[in-house]
Amino acid sequence: MNKNDLINEIAENFPSVPKSKIASAVSAIISTISEALSKGEKVTISGFGTFYVGQRQARKGTNPRTKETITIPAASVPKFRAGRELKKVVR
Repeated sequence: MNKNDLINEIAENFPSVPKSKIASAVSAIISTISEALSKGEKVTISGFGTFYVGQRQARKGTNPRTKETITIPAASVPKFRAGRELKKVVR
């Protein structure tokens, strides 16, 4: 499912709300979560899960073309931990 599919699914549940407003709401949610993560904050949605920033340590890798060993730098990466209710639905 992509963003447009999500908007269409929500629109089916709320036929009196214009799709443009639903699209704006979905974009606002995504934007708000992204901004919070960029500040290093956690975003918890009860029953759904938690978005947070994890740290990936520097590590050694191999360039596939030259087979040369390279160092891959440390990085901050977005992560998601599913909540209890979401886990129940998926099982």
